[in-house]
Amino acid sequence: SHGGAGCVRINAVASEHHCDDVEALSGVPGLRAVMVPKADDGVDWAGIGRVVRRPAIALVETAAGLDRATALARDPDVARLAFGHLDYAVDIAAEPTRIAMLHARSQLVLASRLGGKPPPVDGVTLAIDDVVALTDDIRHAREVGMGGTLLIHPSQVAPARAASSPTDEQVESAREIVSAATSGGAVRVGGVMVDAPVLARA
Repeated sequence: SHGGAGCVRINAVASEHHCDDVEALSGVPGLRAVMVPKADDGVDWAGIGRVVRRPAIALVETAAGLDRATALARDPDVARLAFGHLDYAVDIAAEPTRIAMLHARSQLVLASRLGGKPPPVDGVTLAIDDVVALTDDIRHAREVGMGGTLLIHPSQVAPARAASSPTDEQVESAREIVSAATSGGAVRVGGVMVDAPVLARA
């Protein structure tokens, strides 16, 4: 009613409120997507799509969900994968550290690529007022191939946007590479060999 827009996270399919949540989102103005937690084989993605008529994001938070990640990414009614690393860590009895979660992040990146979906969205940074921690988490996520980050507080939006954007130095380096590579063969820029993969990244 106030012109807002956003993605709504509903209850998991195992919840008694799941179906009511889906029905409640039918025809809601401003709804951009629906996020379904504990995503695995039990979710009726096509049914959700018929009701909400908006993209569905599969929030992978369990070992079962990760095991089915490629199937989820290949589902035409799933728009994108996201990673709930805190719940996933609990499910596998691990700490939610970068090393412990690396296999899951990498598997979601691979599944998304195989399924023809955008890179997955990474989990939250709990330290609301710690810009350094948020920036570091986002840079790590991007390093392993994640394409976005879930946020838990409005104060995280601006630093997340900044951390997700290339630095001035990265932009300038990319421009130099693209400019130098007009010959079509391998060239050298700043002491680094530039061939097709380096050019594609630039």
